[in-house]
Amino acid sequence: MPLSPPVERTCLHNRTYDFQGYQRADGLWDIEGRIVDTKTYAFKNQDRGEIKAGEALHDMSIRLTLDVDLKVRDIEAVTDFGPYSLCGDVTPNFKRMIGAEIKAGWRQQVRRELGGVEGCTHLVDLLIAMATVAFQTLYSARAAKAGERKPG
Repeated sequence: MPLSPPVERTCLHNRTYDFQGYQRADGLWDIEGRIVDTKTYAFKNQDRGEIKAGEALHDMSIRLTLDVDLKVRDIEAVTDFGPYSLCGDVTPNFKRMIGAEIKAGWRQQVRRELGGVEGCTHLVDLLIAMATVAFQTLYSARAAKAGERKPG
């Protein structure tokens, strides 16, 4: 059921999340996520001068490479656009997640490793959300592997 019709309003901000899950030829999986924020009006920015209407305020992406057990084998984070010139400086810190597993406590582990000045709120939120995309992407492979296991 759709939302009810809204009162008259003006859109000021757009945030788009986009996710894809891929099976790789080498037996691993890539989960890619991207966040893009735009405004419907131009505004001044200390580091970038003026940000025009429709121009990305944030445009950030992550590629998370996983094995069938949802263990992080590699990760790449990039900031193509951010509001501050230092926004991209934290992206190498995301390599800290190599070896982590997407399981109970994932959100806490991501925040512990990449919270505060160690990460970026937008990239951290994106990485946390990527966990459910990973489960959906690897569902059939994980179900097949579970079917191969013999009861103990």
